[in-house]
Amino acid sequence: MNKPKVVVTRKWPVAVENQLKARFDVQLNETDQPMSVEALKHAMQTADALLPTVTDAISADVMNVAARQVQFIGNFGVGYNNIDINAAQQQGLVVTNTPHVLTDCTADIAMLLLLMSARRAAEAERLLLSGNWTGWGPTQLMGQKVTGKTLGLIGFGRIAQAMAKKAHHGFGMKILFYVPSEPDSAIVEDLQAVRCQSLDELLSEAHFVSVHCPGGAATRHLINEQRLQLMRPSAHLINTARGDVVDSNALIKALKAGWIAGAGLDVYEGEPQINPEFLSLNNITLLPHIGSASEETRIAMGERVVSNLVAYFDGHEPADRVV
Repeated sequence: MNKPKVVVTRKWPVAVENQLKARFDVQLNETDQPMSVEALKHAMQTADALLPTVTDAISADVMNVAARQVQFIGNFGVGYNNIDINAAQQQGLVVTNTPHVLTDCTADIAMLLLLMSARRAAEAERLLLSGNWTGWGPTQLMGQKVTGKTLGLIGFGRIAQAMAKKAHHGFGMKILFYVPSEPDSAIVEDLQAVRCQSLDELLSEAHFVSVHCPGGAATRHLINEQRLQLMRPSAHLINTARGDVVDSNALIKALKAGWIAGAGLDVYEGEPQINPEFLSLNNITLLPHIGSASEETRIAMGERVVSNLVAYFDGHEPADRVV
């Protein structure tokens, strides 16, 4: 019996690629160059499964290609707003993601950005690298203390909760959160967390605000000019969720005008392109979407895709099925 043909859109950890080679007729992306729309369409016509990443736009146009052969899409990432889920459902495609395994690493990056932004670490490093540092000074690069401050979380899923644990138990921070659904009371009690009745309430009270809600039409530009003006002048905004949740132009205006003290971003609207004005700001910390970029996590993500893929072709329900 012929092995199912699988197309992988980007380079994955070698350990995971070897697992795919052992089980499937797999086409790997050795150059790690993103596939074009035409290449994705060709893959849909010639393979049995497509394994994209969160940076690959699997649109209705790609899925509706003539003579489509692909029946399974295994997304490398917990988010899947890169895939037109409605079109996938209409086409009868099975879509899976990779939840659970990237929680701690992404929460670590959120805390890193919070600490770097609060203590102006990126600005301090630039000063050193420029060769212009002349020595210690009593008012040089003064930032904000983190211990004991208030962290506001927009969303309260696994990553937000993991960040809250690090912040509360590690830094003695008070935890506020805003989420439409009722969370687990035991988790809330452990964190001594307070649920805000509105997003505006959270923004006005928190010293640090961290975004942990899904992307998509419902949350696009959730953090806009009006909401940034509600934040404290000493506050910092952290985003490790999805770039389009924050209006980039509004954030740049807020940072320039001093509505807030700083920001730390790991995700961007329209990435990998980012608004060039971000690069001219001193009160921002920028990372290139590395929230899950640890060896352990990326391997675990890939293995999660493989597990879903094997289950599907063995006639079982994939554990992480989205549609």
